[in-house]
Amino acid sequence: MAFDIEMIKKVYQQLPKKVDAVRTALNKPLTLAEKILFAHLHANQSLQNFERAKSYVDFAPDRVAMQDATAQMALLQFMQAGRPQVAVPSTVHCDHLITAKNGANEDLAFANKESKEVYDFLASVSNKYGIGFWKPGAGIIHQIVLENYAFPGGMMIGTDSHTVNAGGLGMIAIGVGGADACDVMAGLPWELKWPKLIGVKLTGKLSGWTAPKDVILKVAGILTVKGGTGAIVEYFGEGATSMSCTGKGTICNMGAEIGATTSTFGYDESMSRYLKATGRADVAELADGIKEYLTADAEVYAHPEKYFDQVIEINLNELEPHLNGPFTPDLATPISKMKEVAAANGWPTKVEVGLIGSCTNSSYEDISRAVSLAKQVSAKELKAKAEFTISPGSEQIRYTINRDGFLDIFNQIGAKVFTNACGPCIGMWDRMGAEKKEKNTIVHSFNRNFAKRADGNPNTYAFVASPEIVTALAIAGDLGFNPLTDTLTNERGEQVKLDPPTGDELPIKGFAVEDAGYQAPAEDGSHVVVEVSPTSNRLQLLDPFAAWEGTDLKGLKLLIKAKGKCTTDHISMAGPWLKFRGHLDNISNNMLIGAVNFFNEKTDNIKNQLTGEYGTVPATQRAYKAAGIGTIVVGDENYGEGSSREHAAMEPRHLGVRVVLTKSFARIHETNLKKQGMLALTFANKADYDKIKEDDTFDVVGLTSFTPGQPLTLVITHNDGSREEILANHTYNNQQIEWFKAGGALNIIRKQVAG
Repeated sequence: MAFDIEMIKKVYQQLPKKVDAVRTALNKPLTLAEKILFAHLHANQSLQNFERAKSYVDFAPDRVAMQDATAQMALLQFMQAGRPQVAVPSTVHCDHLITAKNGANEDLAFANKESKEVYDFLASVSNKYGIGFWKPGAGIIHQIVLENYAFPGGMMIGTDSHTVNAGGLGMIAIGVGGADACDVMAGLPWELKWPKLIGVKLTGKLSGWTAPKDVILKVAGILTVKGGTGAIVEYFGEGATSMSCTGKGTICNMGAEIGATTSTFGYDESMSRYLKATGRADVAELADGIKEYLTADAEVYAHPEKYFDQVIEINLNELEPHLNGPFTPDLATPISKMKEVAAANGWPTKVEVGLIGSCTNSSYEDISRAVSLAKQVSAKELKAKAEFTISPGSEQIRYTINRDGFLDIFNQIGAKVFTNACGPCIGMWDRMGAEKKEKNTIVHSFNRNFAKRADGNPNTYAFVASPEIVTALAIAGDLGFNPLTDTLTNERGEQVKLDPPTGDELPIKGFAVEDAGYQAPAEDGSHVVVEVSPTSNRLQLLDPFAAWEGTDLKGLKLLIKAKGKCTTDHISMAGPWLKFRGHLDNISNNMLIGAVNFFNEKTDNIKNQLTGEYGTVPATQRAYKAAGIGTIVVGDENYGEGSSREHAAMEPRHLGVRVVLTKSFARIHETNLKKQGMLALTFANKADYDKIKEDDTFDVVGLTSFTPGQPLTLVITHNDGSREEILANHTYNNQQIEWFKAGGALNIIRKQVAG
């Protein structure tokens, strides 16, 4: 029986009548995304024809998922909410804190020792508040959710941007910061701006070397890293229904890289098959009973241009495998063009490492297709030219592929199997030689490839591809190798060609596992004591942030004017810093150390206006804080793209930054700043970015009459005493303005629960 089956039954009992009521009230056909959104309106939210990209709407998600790195801060906040138990089914997954280095067993043992304090804290908090706990080694949050919790037509939030992976099972699944998760776990409404809708029509059918990953690599090239911001992407068409459920999950997973709120597919036979294969025939039976409500109305898919804000059509018969990168996941190159593109750009073409797995591509189908290529190494008397690693998505996947002999085949080509965890995908890779910062190329089936992301080396050129293409390039050792057309020289000196990959959608013998790694919470957690040592350097209880002082902000110093791409990795790096995710003051020592200073093109090197000297960003900000001086951070386009990590908002808040002013924001980061009581503003005129000088001081005028839709005025005083005014827009609604005034949303939750 599925987890939380009674909750799922309740959702399915109510969904048809809710959808029917909406269709009658609005008198129009509905997309799948609209059906799920309307069916999950919070009880206090009136039904209306919400305006896309403008209306703020309150929802009641069905569940919450948290990974260990973000769960620490989310649960430290929840502990202050005053509730005895979570209001909706919630889970914690220990997947981020395991360093990939020597192999699964050794790495897991080291993590259990190194992070014992954090794991014990998360296990005890989960036990106390009724949260399901998945132990280290159980697997990656998104794979575990797909295997155990995702269900068609449901709505969930998760404290990780790739929560969207669950769209592969027909959910609306959205990545959020910990404060949002805290709201939902506390039983409060969750707010989201009603999204725009992008429809992607898939015609034809995948075959040969082309995989589901190539669909999203192509879409990323079309929409770019910000093209999906504020939108839900809904895939449909014969190409969608012909694809596996886990393939759909891959596409939805990497939708985070185009900034999409989430992505989803309508319920079909592939989802039914997957539910049954993963022990949830009861959910499949329920879904089958209301399947017309778990996809868009026929009129929508027949005339998509009438119902979506943008429609993209991709013919899978003609789609070519892609490689995206380096340094950004939207630089899409068809494999037939990579040789010439790499030469034109001076990219190193020797492939040093191929890495497959991760939350994006570690399904049974993915691994089986990669194995079909690995088998050919010995069969065709080849030798793999690059290192090869595998990060299984879950213990269930690892156990099953081991039973079916896949790991033995990978071992024959010298592969290293890492723990069932995120590992290199999030920078938890202790790669030998990375400290030398040598220029090199790797290929992986992960989702992100920002500079320094995988191994900390800014000169590692990382390219994103399907597991099949990654495996082929690792065998060839050449970025320009096109397995569709090119041959390889085998050990006999013969020219041989790789056969196209083949594999099974689901294991013929079924999935198997001895210990999946799940730990159920206590029925009554009131007796459980959660202890945090006051001397710990890994965990720190939170103090409430101070409320707004009730006046305009005067005399703010410019901390940094960030140039170009500034992701949450730049604002709050992962990798070795993950160990401090539960200690706000310690992790604040990585604040903005990856951002490029506009004035000297350096990272972590900014001017301290109090001394005139240059120093690190955290140390300079701490000096301003000690002097009682507020600061402002200025950013470029799509500031805060990437991970959902709210530490990128909490660190500036903790250290005394008052305003973040940018050309534009990524959705999750803007919300995280608002939740923490920060001012998230955008230039009314983007050209004003160029007016900001290194020694500027700012006054923010208009806060005493802070209202939705009304711009604020920034008075800039330059070092020569000259002054100029610019306008700054914002997207705060009345509730979010109250968050600002209270010093953060959590301060309001405390009062509500206490009251």
